[in-house]
Amino acid sequence: MRRAGLGEGGPGNYVASGYSAYEEENEHLQEGLRAKVSALKHLSIDIGTEVKYQNKILDDMDSDFDSTGGLLGATIGRVKQLSRGSQTKLLCYMLLFCLFVFTLLYWFIKLR
Repeated sequence: MRRAGLGEGGPGNYVASGYSAYEEENEHLQEGLRAKVSALKHLSIDIGTEVKYQNKILDDMDSDFDSTGGLLGATIGRVKQLSRGSQTKLLCYMLLFCLFVFTLLYWFIKLR
């Protein structure tokens, strides 16, 4: 049994059957798909690079926060040591000095 348009004969029968038009359309669609896949590939590579960069920044921030936490812990330990000892007079002077500095800063900011 023969199919219509796909019988024996030369290349002229392909044009008559529309095979060449379908083939051209498929190739055109393939090129469009290749371009889209290539764009997605480059986009995913750029996203991966950005994620690596952001992870590096987060790791740096984490280490900075850890070192700051250690510094604050040591400072609070010293203040506790001051409060436990007989140096309460020195602690009061420190608190009064801090109050004075904050009041002075408040006035400077308010006068601006």
